[in-house]
Amino acid sequence: MEFPGINQRRDHVLIASIILITGLGLVILYSSSYAFAFRRTGNGNFFFDRQVQYVCAGFVLFLISSFINLEWLRHKGVMLAMVMLTAILCLLPFIPFFAARPVNSDSMTEAALMQNALVNSARWIGIGGRTFQPSELMKITLPLYLAHFFDKKKDEINNLAKSIIPPAIITGMFAGIILLQNNFSTAIFLVLNAIFMFFLAGIRFRYFFSAVFMVLPFAAIHIMNSEYRILRILSYVIPQYEPLGASYQVNSSMSAINAGGFWGAGIGQGIRKIVSVPEIHSDFIFASYAEEMGFLGVVLFCLLFGVFAVRGYISSIRNENPFCRLLGCGLVTMIISQVLLNISVVSGALPATGIPLPFFSAGGSSLVVSMVMAGLIVNISRHNNNNSANNKIFDRRGEN
Repeated sequence: MEFPGINQRRDHVLIASIILITGLGLVILYSSSYAFAFRRTGNGNFFFDRQVQYVCAGFVLFLISSFINLEWLRHKGVMLAMVMLTAILCLLPFIPFFAARPVNSDSMTEAALMQNALVNSARWIGIGGRTFQPSELMKITLPLYLAHFFDKKKDEINNLAKSIIPPAIITGMFAGIILLQNNFSTAIFLVLNAIFMFFLAGIRFRYFFSAVFMVLPFAAIHIMNSEYRILRILSYVIPQYEPLGASYQVNSSMSAINAGGFWGAGIGQGIRKIVSVPEIHSDFIFASYAEEMGFLGVVLFCLLFGVFAVRGYISSIRNENPFCRLLGCGLVTMIISQVLLNISVVSGALPATGIPLPFFSAGGSSLVVSMVMAGLIVNISRHNNNNSANNKIFDRRGEN
């Protein structure tokens, strides 16, 4: 059963922005990764060839998610299966038989592998000779679950026992599993996006203050118990702290961005990507983009993601179905907040994290999941009713 008000024409501007972003990501990945891939593997196309395969797989899933019946996803058995399957997959990296090294580990130096074993422990599983980071699935499953749950409970949205504690437990469970994987930044990222969906659903502000008082001390203790997290904070507060250690990557990234100037060095002409910036083809790929495309390229980058965000939010807010409204806004925010977080880290505005740049960073997990989220956003754009009188996200903070 389809939702009423279906628009078979979809939002072509939204779809075009997704295609352009994905294509631009492939071009920049090829340029940023060629020298590194050739030096480490003897094949300059190593990361690009893999990314093309992931784009093809992601495009198939994009089409499926853009046409799938959203009512079917809301079926009780399907939703429960998605939550349980995601949780189980995220626990598999703790089982030696399923655990795998990161997808880029074949091209890492011994020192990088040792650091990865410490920082990125228990995050990957092996599938058919490839690796997958199951925590990425939470970026789809959690918004789906929260949108479905809050839609069901919209008439008693501020009932603590029925409408607030159950989704808080699920969110806490997902975040706890990611913390066990020693992935603090992703756990915090997921919790913040979940809090945003709680806010959109109309939860009263007093509950947010209670959540902050509970989360902040826990986060502070978690940071203080980890040496490398303390070093990241110190290198952020004092940029010259350990210039060849904790501060090196971000400082090198900022130098690459500054070298781009107004016009940029040109595609394939950047030099910092060759030796200066570690992981420039992955989490720090925006530094390579800014060096080669310059200020004008950064403006183009912002425009593309800006169009995607605006069209995604408009398609969601105009939808007369509360589930679609909340799900669409949650998915768009999940992608855009990840873009903003990545850029902030690369430019030195925030402490270093391991958050990839959607559609750009090397690696299939993030790319495929991002394309599925984009497909669901396109799906929601098919169910708009521009004449709907109720275009606002339900807000019941003043009720009860």
